[in-house]
Amino acid sequence: MYAAGAARAMAACRHIDAPSRRPDLARAMSAPDPESWIRITERGFYVVPGGFHVDPTRPVANAVVTHGHADHARPDHNAVLATPATLAIMRHRYGDRAGRRQQPLVYGESVRIGAVTVTFRPAGHVLGSAQAVLDYAGSRIVVSGDYKREVDPTCAPFEPVPCDAFVTEATFGLPVFRHPAASGEVRRLLEAQRLFPERALLVGVYALGKAQRLIALLRANGYDRPVYLHGALQGLCELYQAHGIALGELRPATGQAKPTLAGEIVLAPPAALNDRWARRLPEPLPCMASGWMRVRQRARQRGVELPLVISDHADWDDLTATLREVGAPRVWVTHGNEDALCHWAAGQGFDAKALAVVGWGEEDADPEEAAIR
Repeated sequence: MYAAGAARAMAACRHIDAPSRRPDLARAMSAPDPESWIRITERGFYVVPGGFHVDPTRPVANAVVTHGHADHARPDHNAVLATPATLAIMRHRYGDRAGRRQQPLVYGESVRIGAVTVTFRPAGHVLGSAQAVLDYAGSRIVVSGDYKREVDPTCAPFEPVPCDAFVTEATFGLPVFRHPAASGEVRRLLEAQRLFPERALLVGVYALGKAQRLIALLRANGYDRPVYLHGALQGLCELYQAHGIALGELRPATGQAKPTLAGEIVLAPPAALNDRWARRLPEPLPCMASGWMRVRQRARQRGVELPLVISDHADWDDLTATLREVGAPRVWVTHGNEDALCHWAAGQGFDAKALAVVGWGEEDADPEEAAIR
């Protein structure tokens, strides 16, 4: 297996539930320290022996991109390595700015960049999302990107990968964030539909991942009526369908006669909840699907009557369980509540620190917010 500093790693993991590993001690002693071959630069996470960035925040020569959300997948890189679905998402959003050279890499396959071998493993976040597994001279770093552990029929499930250093997000890295089962939240939405047959249920969803997941959850709960979409969501829903994700019958909300939408579920970007676009709907009942709906103040600020706690990020319990399962002696935490997760990890014997990567944002940073029409 992969290890750097075997004695230190075993001491750090002695009392946590990490996967059993028997490193080759000679190899472990010669493997480079993970901190010796990565840097945090103004463009983000830079892998020195490979000469590439992971999820760079500005245009670079060589980019490895974990998933299609705009805070991780930026335009105008020279070369981009990503999963086929992520590249398709980038082309949908950026057109000819999605990367001059695009190289697809499917889950489980590897490619060598400089002296580093790159492998993608599923992250369970959105369609095509991947963890970047980086191997160099017997040392392994895993950059998780964004991830969740709850089952999602619209993307491949997260796979824990043992490593020497694990770069984890912490979007919901506080103990207060413990997400309920998404299926239960969808049943609340369907109950509201039953109670208010004269109102359109207007649900704010992010265009990439949340919209498609909510539709799939509705279908899994037996909902077979059409789902109506704001125009900003249609393109990515069609892209998901082209990648084999069944979403059932979808119809554009724009152009429908107002009485037609009474009692129907209408999905739109969150910014549309309080936009004049919503006036086209009959007595809209504002809903929103987000992990942030756990925070009542956020729901009130959005004018949300029915908050649905449905997140595409790991909550506190899944973040801490993942650190135990991966068993990396080094834990590097980024974008979110870094301090709380670092404090917990240090108390469990991990060597934990926050990485100040400027530009990796939170869940509701979505460029489709600007696409209201």
